[in-house]
Amino acid sequence: MRQEERRSRIMAFLAEVDRPVTGSALSSMFGVTRQVIVRDVAVLRAQGEEIIATPQGYLLPKAVPSRAHRSRVAVRHGADRDSLAQELNLIVDLGGTVVDVSVEHPLYGELTASLQLCSGQDVRRFVEKMEELQGEPLLVLTDGYHLHTIEAPSLEVMDQIHAALRKVGYLVE
Repeated sequence: MRQEERRSRIMAFLAEVDRPVTGSALSSMFGVTRQVIVRDVAVLRAQGEEIIATPQGYLLPKAVPSRAHRSRVAVRHGADRDSLAQELNLIVDLGGTVVDVSVEHPLYGELTASLQLCSGQDVRRFVEKMEELQGEPLLVLTDGYHLHTIEAPSLEVMDQIHAALRKVGYLVE
């Protein structure tokens, strides 16, 4: 299969799915290495395709359903894995999705990473991958302060998420 056809099929496949797809899964599907998929995605992005890379894999942005509510919250906690997992699980266990995380960096300005975490399993995988790669959360750059974009199916759920973050002392008000 030629690279143009593969890239077209990657876009078609991503348009059909509603969950992230790993580079490894795409490489198996198309019979190429993961590095070829990484290059294909880079070329597609350079051509203007809006492919989001998350810790769970690649996905295309979808329009936020009209029933979904978005909020950007400022939070602060330590960089330890337990605090990180507690914060993220509070959100997803109440029915929210952690869309992204942002910090203000003195040199680069706002740094944002797409997360798309919507279940306890997503959070567990994210924390495990951080440990595996010996990575640090972005909040280490800002003394624990960071922002999350959160989606919830209703205002009531969003209020519950805010209340839960407030209760454990993570919400910055």
